[in-house]
Amino acid sequence: MIGTIALLLLGAAAAPTPCENLTTMTFTNATITSATVVPEGPPPARGGGGGGAARGGGAAGGQRGGGAPQGAGAAPALPAGAVPGAQGGRGGGAPAAGGGAGAPAAGGRGAAAAGGRGGGAPAAPPANIPAHCRVVMVLKPTSDSLINMELWLPTQNWNGKFMGVGNGGFAGSIQGLGNDMPQAIRLGYATAGTDTGHQDAGGAWAIGHPEKLIDFAYRSTHEMTLKAKEIVKTFYDQNAKLSYFKGCSTGGRMAVMEAQRYPDDYDGIIAGSLANRHIHMWTSGFAHNIELSRHPEEGITAEQATLVNNMVTNTCDTRKEGFLNNPRQCKVDFSKLLCAAGKADNSCLTPPQLKTVETFYGGVKNSKGEMIFSGQALGNPIRAQQGTNAAPGATFDLVRIAYNDPNYDWHKFDLDKDMKFLDKEEGYVDAVNPDLGKFKKSGGKLLITHGWSDTTITPETTVWYYDSVLNKMGKNQSDWMRLFMVPGMAHCGGGPGVNSFDSIGALEKWVEKGIAPEQMMGNGANGMTRPLCPFPQFAEYKGSGDLKNAENYACKTPEPEAKKK
Repeated sequence: MIGTIALLLLGAAAAPTPCENLTTMTFTNATITSATVVPEGPPPARGGGGGGAARGGGAAGGQRGGGAPQGAGAAPALPAGAVPGAQGGRGGGAPAAGGGAGAPAAGGRGAAAAGGRGGGAPAAPPANIPAHCRVVMVLKPTSDSLINMELWLPTQNWNGKFMGVGNGGFAGSIQGLGNDMPQAIRLGYATAGTDTGHQDAGGAWAIGHPEKLIDFAYRSTHEMTLKAKEIVKTFYDQNAKLSYFKGCSTGGRMAVMEAQRYPDDYDGIIAGSLANRHIHMWTSGFAHNIELSRHPEEGITAEQATLVNNMVTNTCDTRKEGFLNNPRQCKVDFSKLLCAAGKADNSCLTPPQLKTVETFYGGVKNSKGEMIFSGQALGNPIRAQQGTNAAPGATFDLVRIAYNDPNYDWHKFDLDKDMKFLDKEEGYVDAVNPDLGKFKKSGGKLLITHGWSDTTITPETTVWYYDSVLNKMGKNQSDWMRLFMVPGMAHCGGGPGVNSFDSIGALEKWVEKGIAPEQMMGNGANGMTRPLCPFPQFAEYKGSGDLKNAENYACKTPEPEAKKK
């Protein structure tokens, strides 16, 4: 093994093909526009975008409200009135922050941002990235395609492996440049990302452009992977020994889509905070907002939202941690907040308002009671819910795309009818196929993660997909697929609890040494440590000792509901 690694590193130090000569490579429907050696130095500024030859080098879609980005790869923040995982306002494309799974500690492997949302001291500048050959490409698999791609090839100390990275929101820039690609190349990987095939915020770019939507859905990632592997082989005169993919949010959707559609592309996949029900997620958001506009009596005030949140906290956060270690271990009866007959004020909820709260936590459903998108986990606060009587924003582009009408009247929206139509016209964007048999047969390993305190994409949707795979393929799939739910982590990082863990290291051991992750160590603010357990296990407090010390927790399988009663 040591000899093999030495040979790899020796070969990487003197690449057979000089970087600048890569521009002479020829591809079908793809062009290398530049290939240059970049010396060791700081990574590109987060939000700096693609830098490609084609339009769209900058980040697509600004971060709302100014300030620091929420965390790499995060979907845009939710407006008041939106359900979890759905966003209503225009300009809600890719965030200004970079790529898929949150900023690691400088130079480290951490799978999620250790800072994220909460202010405090400014983050330390990111560690330098090593010298590399920077390859900029444009991919055009169809006449209407324009996919900007960037590949970094270490000029020394290549580890013999390749890592593809994902995006966030509606993408629109090569967001991985700001975070996941620097993380990968520091670890010795050749690494690549794309803008998913468009250079604009929101979804209007796809109206009348079905091939671009296919690029966004799955083709851009696959084309990137094929081209990257070919260039790696030319540059190093050998194939990558192993290939990994890492993404969070939209990148999580891209990750499981690869396992579903292209099971031979990657040996191991990290899929975080799944936005894999992209169409259903955004539809549930604007459907809920339209419902509030049509039925203002269902709206709740900020005071009533506080009433609900206090009830959850007092019922469930019994150790006063500021987050729920396992939201599924708690039950809350919101009907206790119902107003007495004839009463309606901020101290209680009317029946229509109770419906809104139950939708927030129970999920958006159609008139038959069928789930459109999962509700929020307990502990993630509800905000004031009020209709706007205004046209939905960028996420309503999904309807405009399906009807090929940029001026489609939102007043005509009907969840029962239109959800079926959107599924028919755009359902291929959602990565929901539970049959991963080909990926399993290929020897692939799938590591899924989601933070329980994610208020951008409800963590319950990731559990939903994980359960759907087990229901399709059998209950014991832990030899190739595991889910880790992260107490107190927000969207792809940050949050009041655990906010970083070594997902790359865990996946490497699983793929390369056959050691499946029985636990991952999670780290949080103020020296907090807590074991992360493979779902449905959770870290149970032993009953004594420092709540922030991992030694005082043990992984436990929850008791069946029947035994609890």
